[in-house]
Amino acid sequence: MFKLFVLVFLFLADINALTLQKALIYKEQNISGWVMSEKLDGIRAYWDGKNLLTRQGKIFHPPASFIKNFPSFELDGELWSKRGDFENIQSIVLDESPEVKWSQIKYKIFEVPHAKGDFLARLQKAQDFISKNNLAHVQIIEQKVCNTKEELDEFLKRVIAKGGEGVIIKDGSKEYFEGRSSSILKMKLAQDMEGKVIGYQDGSGKFKGMMGSLHVELDDGVKFYIGSGFSDEQRKNPPPIGSMVTFKYFGFTKYKKPKFASFMRVRKN
Repeated sequence: MFKLFVLVFLFLADINALTLQKALIYKEQNISGWVMSEKLDGIRAYWDGKNLLTRQGKIFHPPASFIKNFPSFELDGELWSKRGDFENIQSIVLDESPEVKWSQIKYKIFEVPHAKGDFLARLQKAQDFISKNNLAHVQIIEQKVCNTKEELDEFLKRVIAKGGEGVIIKDGSKEYFEGRSSSILKMKLAQDMEGKVIGYQDGSGKFKGMMGSLHVELDDGVKFYIGSGFSDEQRKNPPPIGSMVTFKYFGFTKYKKPKFASFMRVRKN
């Protein structure tokens, strides 16, 4: 009976998940004439015309003032404050009791789902609405035309130097699409991914009596251990089994396991 309940729960959770645009990894593709922007490390949020939703389709609970005068059309973007502030952003926007700290949050728009026209035309629709309604906390993420790989590399260097995490490159000529596509790519010095915690390995030496590493499973069933990136407090109180964690890595082994995986954070949304 318990197994049946779990399967039903997972099935319903999957039904609620939104079908959003997802980027593939940049691998020297021809991106001449595309547009590039900083990849913000915030919490993704989808405005469906009535509610602000997580990627899993759950409703955020911002103060009424935050979404006052929002458009009837859809928006896709990041709830964000500043670089290197992910944990603070997460604690604010996932709180079900709206509080004054939402004043720190901006809604940074990178897409206008289902709007007509090419990418920049869709963004212009949002910009016109934002300007008309004085939504100072809703902002379009700046887009720059990229003509060469050298321009992309230089832009990534500037983003990293400022404490950013990477760059998104997009074919601006395309009409709106859903799902993962070769028309939108991400470029970072290190990649990141999410996996589910399925167990622990005991620590030894200076970590004796604490967690040594997390046993993690990816969506494709690959299982491996993450042993670095943890504070002593996190080793004493590791992420619970079943939770989703974000980790960074540098490519894959021939067994499809992430190389040099390092823990970043528990993903709560």
